[in-house]
Amino acid sequence: MKVVLFCGGQGTRLRDYSDQIPKPLVPVGNLPILWHMMAYYAAYGHKDFILCLGYKGEAIKRFFLEYNAAMSNDFVLENGGTTLDLLEPDIRDWRITFVDTGATTNIGGRLLRVRKYLEKEEMFLANYADILTDLDLDDMVRKFRASDAIGGFCAVTPPYSFHLVKLRESEGGKVERMMSLQESGTLMNGGYLILRPQIFDNLFEGEELVVEGFARLVEQNRLYAHWHDGFWMPMDTFKEKQALDDMVQRGDTPWQVGKARGAYAQPKVA
Repeated sequence: MKVVLFCGGQGTRLRDYSDQIPKPLVPVGNLPILWHMMAYYAAYGHKDFILCLGYKGEAIKRFFLEYNAAMSNDFVLENGGTTLDLLEPDIRDWRITFVDTGATTNIGGRLLRVRKYLEKEEMFLANYADILTDLDLDDMVRKFRASDAIGGFCAVTPPYSFHLVKLRESEGGKVERMMSLQESGTLMNGGYLILRPQIFDNLFEGEELVVEGFARLVEQNRLYAHWHDGFWMPMDTFKEKQALDDMVQRGDTPWQVGKARGAYAQPKVA
């Protein structure tokens, strides 16, 4: 299946990086989070990517045009340096379509701008370019395929430490109950979307995919949520980036499902 990745965000909460590079190029370890996500999909056999570019999109193009696989893989150098043989597969069998979808376009608009590349697909994958997970993608695809849903997403427990408050209606300001977000049973959209082309019959210019688009699917009872209780982490803040970097340093990288599947090598950290 084709994989649409929304790469147009500025990452304003990662200001130390976003002034120089777009958020998808912010590194986790020594490679961009975008590379980690694409490697995740490639490990499941999905290697045909459509990158919806926006803010500093030229930097993403330049990264791949100048990409040197030898810097993130083991290799053998022979014949006085004229022959280089990579010991692990990398991006050489990936197909990447780069599409400028506008600097300020929302997610729904970006998806509409790449519609012509997707209409012949039975279904396709899509995602924000800043979330890592160990989600069993094959399982999600299998269950979605068996349903009549037009759209689906990975549903996760919010990772935040906020507490929800319920007030006593008859006693203004008095608290009846407090509970952590995790205890409440609340789930949130964790990305890792899967869509059928009929989504384009439910999404119009100026609308947001998960607001107007998904609301129409809810009305039709054709929106699927795949509950995932394993590893899931966004990189919205510097704190989250540091946590992911620390995991790479420890060798604790559950999102690198390709290591278990033998699909790609673990990047080396200087």
